[in-house]
Amino acid sequence: MGDSFHLSTADLVALGFFLFVWVLHTLASDGKLVRRMSLTTAMNVQRQAWMRNMAEREVRIVDTAIMAGLQQGTAFFASSSLIAIGGCFALLGASEQVVSVLSDLPLGATSSRSAFQMPTFQMKVFGLVLILAYSFFKFGWAYRLFNYCSILIGAVPIPHGEASHNPISETAVWRAARMNMLAGKHFNSGMRGVFFSIGYLGWFVDPKVFVLSTLLLLAVLVRRQFFSAARQAVIGQPPEPTPSPGKSRSIQPDSR
Repeated sequence: MGDSFHLSTADLVALGFFLFVWVLHTLASDGKLVRRMSLTTAMNVQRQAWMRNMAEREVRIVDTAIMAGLQQGTAFFASSSLIAIGGCFALLGASEQVVSVLSDLPLGATSSRSAFQMPTFQMKVFGLVLILAYSFFKFGWAYRLFNYCSILIGAVPIPHGEASHNPISETAVWRAARMNMLAGKHFNSGMRGVFFSIGYLGWFVDPKVFVLSTLLLLAVLVRRQFFSAARQAVIGQPPEPTPSPGKSRSIQPDSR
């Protein structure tokens, strides 16, 4: 029974590399490994600014609408994760069909059949189920935290002049901002699980493909977090306005 689930050294190295990259990217995105500000960290600053501006408004319809949109997006990804988990369970009994399909593809019959032996294949599918289940629980918790954040927004006192800057109001704003950032953190963790589940699919083909798919995924995620146009839009400054031709007028002394 133990030999049925035997993994080669290449499989174990590829799996360890996959987990190492996941942890490394998580720490880097949270600003714990590199000095360069990530998109996630920059958005946390904007979340704090949002809560401070919210505290200055008497009518907070805009804020509740934004919170509703965040909750809807989180619920969508949670539902998608459950559907993907159901697809994985349906795949558990389809090992022979998968091998028959892959045998017609230019992937190498020997490599394909060794990678899709029933016990090994099922173990890899269970690994994918664990990743998707992790994402589901992260999305579910993020949805609940966004709900709590909505309550904390309602608990922020209505501003009345200098009274809006008293310690009670400041504490209420800090609580709402902190809850918002925690919800965003768990949502990002769920999205990261979905992204890495795509890289995990390479393991079904070959350990080398698994490593390559993980590296490709890492390159995409690093670019989005540290070098994307979205990051520049959050932390950048608008360009200085240039005077239009014909609009500027030289000042010359009157010679008459």
